[in-house]
Amino acid sequence: MKCVFSSVAILCCFRFSGGPSSRMCSMCGINPAPLFPLAFSPLAAQTPAHALSSSALREKSVARFLGIKSGNMGEARTPARMFLWSMAAVYLFAFASIYIQIPGLYGDEGVVPVRLSMPRVQSPLLEQLQAAPSLLWLGPTLGLGPQQCLEIICLLGVLLSLGAVLIGALRDSVVYLCLWALYLSLYTVGGDFLHSEWDSLLLEAGFLAVLVAPLGLLRRSSSAAHHDSVTFWLTRWLLFRLVFSTGVSKLASGDPSWWDLTALSRHFETQASPTPLAWYAHQLPDWLSRLGAVCIMAEEIAVPLLMFFAPIRGLRISAFYIQVSHQLCLMLLGGSSLLHLLTIALSFSLLDDEQFNIHKKKTKTKTWGQLLGSFLILLVKLAVYALIVVGAIILFKLEINWEKKTVTSKTDFSHKAFDNFLSQIQTPTIWVGVLSLTWEVVAAVLKCVCARGILNKLLALIQWAIFTAAAVGVFTLSLVPYTAMAGLSGKILPGVRKAFSTVENYQLVGAYGIQHRMVPPAGRPEIIIEGSTDKKSWTELSFMYKPDSLTKIPPVVGPHQPRLDWLLWEAARGEHDQNPWFTGLVNSLLEGKADVVNLLQVDEAQYPFSQTPPTFIRARVYHYHFTQTAEDGTHPQAWWKRQYVREFFPVVQLGDQTLEGLLKEAGLKEKFPVQPISDSPVTQALSVLRGQVRGICGPLVLLTLFATVATILLLKSLFSRTHTSKGPKPRPSSSEHKSKKPKEAPEASEKNRPAPSRGGKKDHSEERKLDSSDRSPRKRK
Repeated sequence: MKCVFSSVAILCCFRFSGGPSSRMCSMCGINPAPLFPLAFSPLAAQTPAHALSSSALREKSVARFLGIKSGNMGEARTPARMFLWSMAAVYLFAFASIYIQIPGLYGDEGVVPVRLSMPRVQSPLLEQLQAAPSLLWLGPTLGLGPQQCLEIICLLGVLLSLGAVLIGALRDSVVYLCLWALYLSLYTVGGDFLHSEWDSLLLEAGFLAVLVAPLGLLRRSSSAAHHDSVTFWLTRWLLFRLVFSTGVSKLASGDPSWWDLTALSRHFETQASPTPLAWYAHQLPDWLSRLGAVCIMAEEIAVPLLMFFAPIRGLRISAFYIQVSHQLCLMLLGGSSLLHLLTIALSFSLLDDEQFNIHKKKTKTKTWGQLLGSFLILLVKLAVYALIVVGAIILFKLEINWEKKTVTSKTDFSHKAFDNFLSQIQTPTIWVGVLSLTWEVVAAVLKCVCARGILNKLLALIQWAIFTAAAVGVFTLSLVPYTAMAGLSGKILPGVRKAFSTVENYQLVGAYGIQHRMVPPAGRPEIIIEGSTDKKSWTELSFMYKPDSLTKIPPVVGPHQPRLDWLLWEAARGEHDQNPWFTGLVNSLLEGKADVVNLLQVDEAQYPFSQTPPTFIRARVYHYHFTQTAEDGTHPQAWWKRQYVREFFPVVQLGDQTLEGLLKEAGLKEKFPVQPISDSPVTQALSVLRGQVRGICGPLVLLTLFATVATILLLKSLFSRTHTSKGPKPRPSSSEHKSKKPKEAPEASEKNRPAPSRGGKKDHSEERKLDSSDRSPRKRK
């Protein structure tokens, strides 16, 4: 216990805070001013100035006692608001992307109809929610079909998230709780199409947004509370687990491409959705790709360990810019863009209010002690930077070849050494998290003590106790998946593991990096589906978002998530019996279902069997590679080159015994006919809305949505600036009425005042008369 308090004292000595600012961002409604109102106080709006000043004095004295900067005691309210705004934007794109694909994936004529997962025998609603938490089970009660329920869930998510993006008052805990419950409902029944790593990350980050967001809709106030720093700390812990686990898994999984530093050159062509920029990045020399792999592992392993929880503010700011730059590069080159947007949203936890303080106060002349402290902090920062650089040089044998003007690199440690490092470093990282959380808890309780009035102190302490218990509970549960990476989960208390298994269905905490996807050394495996009418001539079925034609330019999907294309990319590494949904896709294409065909091509001219469905279908696996530029620097006409590998799915047709057996094994064989849906106004409205977006590709819909939101925010910004510029001019003060030369008024100062004399009594009486005349009602008007 003595060590814990000593560590907390060390953290207190290095803690830094930001200055106040009164400027509000008119684009997203984020006010970086670190206000300190009395939480849950009905008299907060009527609190006199001297009361707030006394509370500020108490806070300043506590800050002086702790040895940190006075002011807002290291507040991060602006980064928290930016995190909440970013989460609303991610929710908006996620719900809109799923809504576009619902008919083809889960509709009555989809690949895996969601009605097949509905219970045939109705059971109590509470039992259904405990077994599989989803609002879909309310459909029969409301007289709606499963597809209509999914569409309503997505539309409600789009509306709520759109409102949270545009209106600051809607970035409330209640709204984020609704968004989390809606997305959890989709995740529960989504099956393989919605069980990616970033879906789990969105649910965990969304639950943290519930704790971080203010509870203002129910109490008509959105003022910040003293415990906000405790709940917002959880986002930094999640960022650490995500980045560190992702980096460690590259080497812990034994992936040979990361051990020999060739993964980056292969990653450009084997990632989920490579962009045209990825083709150009693939042309980089081999030594530069190896150096890039070293930089990525340093950014994902060393930077989180040394900088995320560093008590020195400058290290955390540097870590923020490193993370954001890395994620932006990944988004430009391809990959899961929403995963990168979520990582950027979590990276705001590394910032504080001082980073957004535009009008900074003029710094006074520093004392020798302050100069010495600044110098020591600079030395520590340089030492950390040097440790990362020198560590990378030693561990990966970085050497400069001056003749060839290249940098050679090679891994200089063994698998066993890395496993030992991983098993030894996990326990210290947990204790660092404990100490960092302890600091936030202590700082929060001191703020509660600074509150004015016994009732306000009591209310603040109650809130602090509730949210601290929630933060400690989430942190404790997260240790179960975090320690599983190094095989240390057996050291976790059985009660904690039991609690984790109890809430596992709600995705409160997730595991990241455990199931590392190996970089295929032979190329990018892709499933090519072919159709035929005579079983002799075969025609390839082209997809919009995956490589097939060698001359097709790699698509830019943006925040859209093409679920079918990405699942085909993952299924190409295994067999069709490991992916039972593929049988449903083949059967739907043989039947010519329009909703499924729209997932492949929204333009009928691009689909070769738009008039008549194919009679036979087969699937093969090819290995794709990016083409290379010629020696003279000319670009080839094709983007890809490929070679045949193996058969993935046998030749089948409708009524085939093989196809029927596979459908039965996959649970896709119809047992009961489709129940007719009542023609209610809600159903009609959903049909009309579905007709408006049918035939439009997903990236175009999301791009239109993004442009609309950006235009509204721009107009909002312009109108707010116009209103500010045309606002009422400030009235001149009484001193300006007295003198025609207002510039001469400030010249009277304490230094120019005559020294008090025997006649000073008379002079003071005249000044009191003058002041009383200035305070008269007539003068105030």
